[in-house]
Amino acid sequence: MFDLNNIEEKMKKSVSVFEENLSEVRAGRANPAILNKISIEYYGATTPINQVAAVSVPEARMIVIQPWDASCLKDIEKAILASDIGLNPNNDGKVIRLNFPELTEERRKELAKDIRKMAEDARVSVRGVRREGMDLVKELNKKSEITEDERKSNEDSIQKLTDKYIAEIDKLSEVKEKEIMSV
Repeated sequence: MFDLNNIEEKMKKSVSVFEENLSEVRAGRANPAILNKISIEYYGATTPINQVAAVSVPEARMIVIQPWDASCLKDIEKAILASDIGLNPNNDGKVIRLNFPELTEERRKELAKDIRKMAEDARVSVRGVRREGMDLVKELNKKSEITEDERKSNEDSIQKLTDKYIAEIDKLSEVKEKEIMSV
């Protein structure tokens, strides 16, 4: 059976994944979201850093990580070094500081290119959901479960949703690019 809400949910999910990926792009400002994918081995379980330490941003270009258990300080430091965030942790024995350097013009352009690629991937994902919906509508019409008018109406609705979510992706991408270029 055809369910427009299901199609919209899938499109929303594509946009939210894109937003999450954008939040992890290092834009020269300290953003704790870049630590989201970094985990450590803590008492036998793989645990995200934000669950074993207080993560704060005392300055625009610094993140401070203060573990609740000082014994995992070295593990956090190793995990950050092993990750692809490109920052060197400063460990003073109590906290870890991550300093964000100024972005060079070349790095800004690289990041903007990465953002455009992520946006295109998100648009492709939304279009994939549209294609699935359109195929379903055509199949239902072929099986005579819906009329030709219902088919056209449903296809129009799917296209409107697609346009809405692609516009949202474009807007998010544009905002993030401006943020990077103006830092």
